[in-house]
Amino acid sequence: MVIRSFLIAMLLFPFSLMAQDKELTLQDLIPGGKNYSKFVPKNLPQLQWNGDSYLYVRGDSLMVAAMPKKKRSVALTKATLNEALKNANLKTVGRLPRFEIPFPGEPVVAFHAGGHRIHFNYETKQVAADYVLNADWENQDFCAANRCIAFTEGNNLKILTAGNEQKVVTNETAEGVVCGKSVHQNEFGIHKGTFWSPKGTALAFYRMDESMVTDYPFVDISARVAKAKPHKYPMAGMKSHHVTVGVYNLEKGTTVWLNTGLPKEKYLTNISWSPDEQHIYIAELNRDQNEMNLVCYSALTGKKEALLFTEKDGKYVEPQHPLLFLPNHPDRFVWQSERDGFNHLYLYNTKGELLKQLTKGEWVVLSVNGFDAKGENLFYTSTQTHPVSSFKPSPLCVTNWKLDMKRGVSVCLNSRAVIGNGVHNALVSQSGKYFLDCYSSWSIPRVIDLVETGKGEIQENLLAAKNPYEGYDMPEVERGTIKAADGVTDLNYFLVKPLNMDESKKYPTIVYVYGGPHAQLVTGGWMGGVSGWDIYMARRGYVIFTVDGRGSANRGHAFESVIHRNLGVNEMADQVKGVEFLKSKPYVDSERIGVHGWSFGGFMTTNLMCSYPDLFKVGVAGGPVIDWSNYEIMYGERYMDRPQDNAEGYKDSNLKLKAKNLKGHLLLIHGDMDPVVVWQHSLGFLKACVDANTYPDYFVYPGHLHNVIGKDRPHLHEKITRYFDDYLKR
Repeated sequence: MVIRSFLIAMLLFPFSLMAQDKELTLQDLIPGGKNYSKFVPKNLPQLQWNGDSYLYVRGDSLMVAAMPKKKRSVALTKATLNEALKNANLKTVGRLPRFEIPFPGEPVVAFHAGGHRIHFNYETKQVAADYVLNADWENQDFCAANRCIAFTEGNNLKILTAGNEQKVVTNETAEGVVCGKSVHQNEFGIHKGTFWSPKGTALAFYRMDESMVTDYPFVDISARVAKAKPHKYPMAGMKSHHVTVGVYNLEKGTTVWLNTGLPKEKYLTNISWSPDEQHIYIAELNRDQNEMNLVCYSALTGKKEALLFTEKDGKYVEPQHPLLFLPNHPDRFVWQSERDGFNHLYLYNTKGELLKQLTKGEWVVLSVNGFDAKGENLFYTSTQTHPVSSFKPSPLCVTNWKLDMKRGVSVCLNSRAVIGNGVHNALVSQSGKYFLDCYSSWSIPRVIDLVETGKGEIQENLLAAKNPYEGYDMPEVERGTIKAADGVTDLNYFLVKPLNMDESKKYPTIVYVYGGPHAQLVTGGWMGGVSGWDIYMARRGYVIFTVDGRGSANRGHAFESVIHRNLGVNEMADQVKGVEFLKSKPYVDSERIGVHGWSFGGFMTTNLMCSYPDLFKVGVAGGPVIDWSNYEIMYGERYMDRPQDNAEGYKDSNLKLKAKNLKGHLLLIHGDMDPVVVWQHSLGFLKACVDANTYPDYFVYPGHLHNVIGKDRPHLHEKITRYFDDYLKR
């Protein structure tokens, strides 16, 4: 991938029109901070389509504009809503709640308030439906076709009808069995456990048996006497949970179980209903995650009907998206796959016959945004560049496209895409005639345009946000590419310089790293990936550097899978290349280089501190993976295989074995209730350091999960800042 030389030039970011030495604090720059909202580019809150009308919130009003007239009007106000709620003997709201559109095309919004799910008609100004909910109901899933809500209570699945009657779907009493919840650690695109049929006559759901999975001992310290809260956590190489799929018929009140068969240790992902509700399709992935079978089952009998096709890969296969059936063509669907090295779209029929590859090239499809009414055109977002642009495809340029399904020709819908970087996101209307394009670039905070999809012409600009940092002195940002450790691959980076930098001086430098899959830190959008903390530290006299090395996202399968079976090796090699680049800068103090990262970035930080102890003086590792044999099966075995099958790889990436190499100052930070990277990781590293007579520092956030969020997040960044001030800035 080549980034043109003029992009490597230093860019002032954000642009400062009134350079003033005004203070910016962590409360201003960090999510959860008291003033953070003031420094986020203006948006149109809750912007969404209802049919071919778009809605958004402005102050205490819900605004609506119907196409093609585009004239905006007030759909409802908080006062109007509260008056209607009072008349229905319901609690009023202090501010407009978060809405969803339950019935596209109808003037109805849905929201939760006071223990109720309420449907409100904004034309009649009346409550259209009221669902009475219990506080302990989770995983609520509303079906527009039958107006029922599926939900879980404890480990069982139930349904609430429009008349507030409850139906019991499952009545499991065995310990370790849960129904209707997300499975497989939310991997493979899974984010829920219930799947309504298109007409609402049936509900497919996951049943997960975790009885064979070891309990992991969490401790809740919020009570006077701390309580044990065991959590099922299948570690790499150990027994995994068993998942099956049930289909509940609402009229009969009976459940059919899909005959997914043996082996039981496999992954059932990307569940899809056929439009006629007769069939269910499942992407079945073996435990080794190198073979996926797309299987069709009868939704009526549970019998396996057909194996449509198989995908194999020498490293791993990772299905992320369910089938997408074409409107008016119930025998055809779109499938997303990385089979040719990049995520692309393929058109199949329900016999499993490949009709055509719809997209192709050294770029990735990031999302499918819908069809037009007839199903003749499909809309998607990708890293494909505009046809008249001289730039090659890049994850710094994200664009929206219309694909003619018959001709197989794609047309870019973004006139702004020719500039070489920038990120577009599309919300497509129900008819497919319009979309809302939210765009930003390095120098443009946020622009929202109303676009007609026929020719991609902008009909109206709805928002052009101002620079929220206008009036503040801001650091200079350099962007460009460096070569990876393979000497061939170009890697995108940004470098934030100290405010009012004097190039004759030497400055402490911090490398912020993630380095793992499914993440891209350097972007083409607003700020380009530069975070509020990066700005804060640059204003305090630090150089901040980030490079997306091999293994990161949105560059294709080969680029990401280079990490397979050897986590940390190629990723660290690319970060070291980044440090070599930093050392070529006269203002970087090569004796004061630090590193910081979280999760996979915490693994990288600790690994770099122990593998290159003379290169990095200070590190802060948050939620770090220390020993991949202590990590969960689904993610861990995808990238490392099982410990018994890759003993050397697990040994080389076990940081407890490197604890003896630690020389510099290393702070480890962990949430004691972390269900992703369990507390055992960092505690195990501490024990290894004690045994090796090395001396890291440690800080725990009680009650926090994998990330420190909310009002405590500025505290986290203050802690990190103080550590670098104490040991790197001096």
